[in-house]
Amino acid sequence: MKIKVHRCVAALLASGCLALAAHAAELRFNNPLPESRPETRELNRFAEEVGKNSGGAVTIKMYNGGSLGIKDADVLQVLPKGAVDMSLIWSNYVSRDAPALGLALVQGAIGNVDELKRALPVVRQIYDDELKDWGITAVGYMAIPMLEASIFCRDQPVKSLADLKTRKLRVWAKEQVAAFKRLGVAAQIIGQADMYVAMKTGVVDCAVYPALYAHTVNMHEVAKYGAFLYPMPSAPYALGIATTKWNALPQSQRAAISKAAEDTWNRTNEYSADHQRELAAREELKKKGLTWLGDFSDADRKQFLDAMSSTWADLSADAGGKAPGYRERVLKAMGR
Repeated sequence: MKIKVHRCVAALLASGCLALAAHAAELRFNNPLPESRPETRELNRFAEEVGKNSGGAVTIKMYNGGSLGIKDADVLQVLPKGAVDMSLIWSNYVSRDAPALGLALVQGAIGNVDELKRALPVVRQIYDDELKDWGITAVGYMAIPMLEASIFCRDQPVKSLADLKTRKLRVWAKEQVAAFKRLGVAAQIIGQADMYVAMKTGVVDCAVYPALYAHTVNMHEVAKYGAFLYPMPSAPYALGIATTKWNALPQSQRAAISKAAEDTWNRTNEYSADHQRELAAREELKKKGLTWLGDFSDADRKQFLDAMSSTWADLSADAGGKAPGYRERVLKAMGR
């Protein structure tokens, strides 16, 4: 009799473990950003909180620095097909396949934090709608700091648009290419992973990059000079998952992920200390040997911002479809 009882208990325990295993989920998360970026630390914290919220039922395994080999521009195509379970999605990365999304909020077109905060709820709704069309659910968002874009140059100091016209410039988005072209500056898109070598070998003379993150790409090793050009408020990152995968998760697991994502947004959607961090980053670059030249002139900075605003209007009109409407929605939210 005792043997039968023990066997029954063992069977029940085994079945319980199997049931738990059947409902447990391990989600592979594609993060194109390097390990050293602050956003990556936030994503690691997000993953930890998902595990805690779910009581260990959901494990998010982070793959940082593009280690899965998924190209940024291909995320909208590969995510719904199951090549990876979740991914960080940024509008600039996916503008090839979703041009309207890439133009919903153009960097350099917003002048201050107040405008950014008014725009972000509308931008998030645009993300939700666009990603849904691709079979992707945004489980949440991660805000990007109010960055300050600077011009880093390898051999000669550049602190004016006139000087920049004689240099080859690295950028990362087509609207930057178009805006600088308006100003007579030759710019080309080079991915972050290739920027160091491009600067080192002279493929480009200068690069647009935020000083706050310059240490993560060892900018001080390939550039001797830096100067601030424009504020760079940005659309947020989306935390995306294939909608079919999301719908297949138990409600309790979806709730655990959503709660962690909401907490991530609340932590990152805060900008009061951004400028102080920027100034500290510049000081660190100076300690590493980079010469900080200060700011471009007010006239140059206004000229660039005007060029970016006009570029946003032109690109939205050229893209057609939903792009012009998205721009109008964002401008209205900003109060313009």
